[in-house]
Amino acid sequence: MQVPITIQARKYGDRPHYEWSTTLLERTDSHIFVLAHYGRKLKHFTKGKTFTVENWTIECFPFDAWFTVSADIVDGQITQYYCNISEPARMEGDTVTFINLDIDLVCKRGKWEVVDEDEFELHSAQFGYPPALIAKVRQELANLQQRIERSQFPFDGSIECFISHIPSQV
Repeated sequence: MQVPITIQARKYGDRPHYEWSTTLLERTDSHIFVLAHYGRKLKHFTKGKTFTVENWTIECFPFDAWFTVSADIVDGQITQYYCNISEPARMEGDTVTFINLDIDLVCKRGKWEVVDEDEFELHSAQFGYPPALIAKVRQELANLQQRIERSQFPFDGSIECFISHIPSQV
C-alpha cells in the first residue's frame, strides 16, 4: 500500500516556501525516506507559481540532523544530489515540514559545490537570523560535508537501496 506524504519547505519565521506530494518508502524514529514521482506538482509559494517536476527523486528527511537530501534518479542512476541546510525535519500525521536555511550543497557529475550563500546572507539580514543560528548553519554545513566525505548515513548506500522502487517507464 502506498502511503502519501506531503513535504512542506518553510523559511525562517515559519513562512511557507514550497510543497509537493511524495510516497513513503521508510519511516524510523530518526528519519523518513520518500519517493517523489515524475510529473509531480511543486507549489512554490515564494514565487507564486506551480511547477511540474519532470524527474524522480528519492528524498531523505532526518529528524535529528540539520539537512535534507534529494537524489535525482534517471535511468536507475543518481544524477544529482541536492542537500538543503535546514532545521531538523518534523513529521505530523502525513506531513513532513522543515525550515530551509538557504545554503545548499549540490553534487553534479561527482563534484560537490556550496550554493546560495548569497541568499543566506540576504535572508540573515532581511529576516533577522540570530547570530547563534548563523553560526549553527555554518557548522552544520561543515558537518554535512564531513558526513559525505566519510560515507555516513544517508551517503552510505542507503539512498541507492530505494532505486528499485522507481518504475522503469514514466
